[in-house]
Amino acid sequence: METSVPIVFVQQKQIGDYDKTLKAHKEGKIQKLLETKGHDHVQDSYDYDLIVIGGGSGGLAASKEAAKYGKKVLVLDYVTPTPQGTRWGLGGTCVNVGCIPKKLMHQAALLGQALQDSRKFGWQFEEKAVKHSWETMTEAVQNYIGSLNWGYRVSLREKKVTYENAFGEFVGPHTIKATNNKGKEKFYTAEKFLIATGERPRYLGVPGDKEYCISSDDLFSLPYCPGKTLVVGASYVALECAGFLAGLGLDVTVMVRSILLRGFDQEMANKIGEHMEEHGVKFIKEFVPTKVERIEEGTPGKLKVIAQSTDGREIIEGEYNTVLLAVGRDACTRTIGLDKVGVKINERSGKIPVSDEEQTNVPYIYAIGDVLEGKLELTPVAIQAGRLLARRLYAGATLKCDYVNVPTTVFTPLEYGACGFSEETALEKFGEENIEVYHSYFWPLEWTVPSRDNNKCYAKIICNIQDNERVIGFHVLGPNAGEVTQGFSAAIKCGLTKAQLDNTIGIHPVCAEELFFSPVSLANVCGLSFSVGSKRLEAVQMIKFLWFLHWTFCFLLWLFCRPRQKSLLSPPGGERSRGGCRAWPRPHSPQVSAAPSRCRPKHILGGLVPGASPVNKRPARIAQLMSKHKWQLSFGLFHLCSVSHKKNKICHS
Repeated sequence: METSVPIVFVQQKQIGDYDKTLKAHKEGKIQKLLETKGHDHVQDSYDYDLIVIGGGSGGLAASKEAAKYGKKVLVLDYVTPTPQGTRWGLGGTCVNVGCIPKKLMHQAALLGQALQDSRKFGWQFEEKAVKHSWETMTEAVQNYIGSLNWGYRVSLREKKVTYENAFGEFVGPHTIKATNNKGKEKFYTAEKFLIATGERPRYLGVPGDKEYCISSDDLFSLPYCPGKTLVVGASYVALECAGFLAGLGLDVTVMVRSILLRGFDQEMANKIGEHMEEHGVKFIKEFVPTKVERIEEGTPGKLKVIAQSTDGREIIEGEYNTVLLAVGRDACTRTIGLDKVGVKINERSGKIPVSDEEQTNVPYIYAIGDVLEGKLELTPVAIQAGRLLARRLYAGATLKCDYVNVPTTVFTPLEYGACGFSEETALEKFGEENIEVYHSYFWPLEWTVPSRDNNKCYAKIICNIQDNERVIGFHVLGPNAGEVTQGFSAAIKCGLTKAQLDNTIGIHPVCAEELFFSPVSLANVCGLSFSVGSKRLEAVQMIKFLWFLHWTFCFLLWLFCRPRQKSLLSPPGGERSRGGCRAWPRPHSPQVSAAPSRCRPKHILGGLVPGASPVNKRPARIAQLMSKHKWQLSFGLFHLCSVSHKKNKICHS
């Protein structure tokens, strides 16, 4: 019985007298009651503390973290079948139809290449005896995924998290309807909700797309080999799938509307495309499908694709066994009743805008993962955001998810690892005069014996000149690019500078070593700046012959005209590298090997061939003429090279 007046009520719930009201206010209980804003349900009557909609990586991480702090949690997860009828178990996109099966099939393709390489290392086998079984691979991949699905259910049970295979839809404030695959409905209430529904593949909206085409949701469990395949799209999903399908020996064509890997560094994206073309993947550029029709039944059967050029002037046709659509993904937010509780979404994309604490415009509803507007669509990001959110809500933590400098990898045949800004974004954000780009081509040791893909691997770092050359962008193409990138991402997050990178000793012989040996600066060649990306590459390709010619003549002038005891030990300028050598300024060209040009041994530069004849035994007339006109020749060639640079800069600016 209360001993003083007045008696305070909040949202029809008795708080008590003055002392109890003051205590409730200090403990935050009154604020929580006020958040209900007059709704029927109050805190003590909620069925759960937290209901998570979506059983993917982020949702599962958040639910288990919340349960760790003694909260009552419900996870609702339901997979709507694809137009081809494909569905899967608990775990979300990454586990079932994304990262896990993609990486495993990528590995299958790499093993095929390794078989070919093994011949050069002494392994002997009959070429005709080697073949790939799609059915064996998919069965093994799906068995592993099934074990993960079961493991997630076990872990939820161990954490005392309730799981229901049901579709969640808001029907009112703090209330959700759960519908299972038999149509049975249940209603639950919760103090807080977390939206982690992820995304699903987008379709073209043309005749025959949903009837005859498949998406990445179908590919990894396809019960038959897809055969001759058309991949529509230029996203990382499109290129990764096209890459491993081609690596398994299939005839693969990629139809691209505009650019490859939008949002990634375009120089790296174009190099990936070039490498895939060299390894048998065909590209149809600036075309989009307008109709897909079946012309032959079977598994896989045969399809006819009609496509139109993006300018509308040309129509082409092609026949394929399988058409794989990878033109983007849509957030799963439009059918879960967000309008009934007032959650705002981007009408065009369906994405949900949130605060830096993943809170929507409705205070008791949060969102993480691929449904967020303007955030990275990566599994580790969703997991980190989910865990940190649960800790802030239930453990008094304050740490927020950092969406900056997140590493990622594209598992194309030539793997691409990246962290930080692309070159285009860095130019836009900091200005051309404030960034310095360093690059290096390299040849992995394991590729040298098979003699393949020389100077296809590439690394570059982007530095902010105004911030002590702090590394703001890291990009690498090569084997195990993800493994290389992961370590560098930690250093970048800690403020890595170019000087620190130069002062770090690399491991030899590994690909990551390339980043520690003073890559050559791209910012100035002959004192001139160039456009970024493919344009810059085109410019340098046009003048690389003149550049080579100039340095050849300079070397010949030295060889014929200078006293031998004054040998040229190293070129002027450049940065220190191994053994006291300096980096040669060189054009941005894949035809020049990075390692030799970066560090040329003094004895090679000084004499080339041991025991060579003295200079005075060369033909006297040639030596006399070159000595007489050496400066005119050198200046003329240098001027010609510079003019060519300037012209290319103007043409490509």
